[in-house]
Amino acid sequence: MYRQFTRKGFMTKSKYGNQTKQYNGRSYDSIREANLAEELDWRKKAGEIKEVIPQYKISLNVNGKHICNYYVDFKCVMADDSIQFLEYKGFETPDWKLKWKLLEALLDEIQPGAEMIIIK
Repeated sequence: MYRQFTRKGFMTKSKYGNQTKQYNGRSYDSIREANLAEELDWRKKAGEIKEVIPQYKISLNVNGKHICNYYVDFKCVMADDSIQFLEYKGFETPDWKLKWKLLEALLDEIQPGAEMIIIK
């Protein structure tokens, strides 16, 4: 999330107007992302999901060269051991679109068989 600080250290409004929210001891970039975290916890308690990893770091490498890192909102290991990458998106920036396409192109190398899901 993009935040600006004044010289005195006080935070100004978020660039995209979202509000951070605390859930289960973690700060999320938006209220809806925190609500998604809560929903995933309930699905985990129901046995649908084995593990939820928030802000999962994915290194995007092409031809052996590191291009950038992508932090997906949630990596979920489902009950059947399949993998889902969940991304809550309110506003799609050009940078985000490019990184998402790069992740799609490299997904079979990074996590074979994984599913990428955008939640709007």
